[in-house]
Amino acid sequence: MKMKQALGFIETRSLVAAIQAADTMVKSADVRIMDFNYVGSGIVAVVVAGEVAAVKAAVDSGIATAGQLAEIISTNVIARPHDEVDKLMELEINGGEENGESVNQNDNE
Repeated sequence: MKMKQALGFIETRSLVAAIQAADTMVKSADVRIMDFNYVGSGIVAVVVAGEVAAVKAAVDSGIATAGQLAEIISTNVIARPHDEVDKLMELEINGGEENGESVNQNDNE
């Protein structure tokens, strides 16, 4: 039985700090970058996934590095996200598309 992957988030007010945090996280622990989201107003969020301990270590390392460069807005680790959260992340990663169809039902094209 495969263990569910944990998710780790770092949101910072700087693109450079977010890139540095992402680099630090993948170098410091066995995690992979799931999303790099430009929130707006200079806020950038990085999402990583992996085993719980690895994600916690990666987020801690990312916080330390990014915090030297810019303001950290928020951070979080979700140990074993519910399947619905996994679906949300898949939609985000696939550009809002599910099964090749647009998720937005208001498209009148």
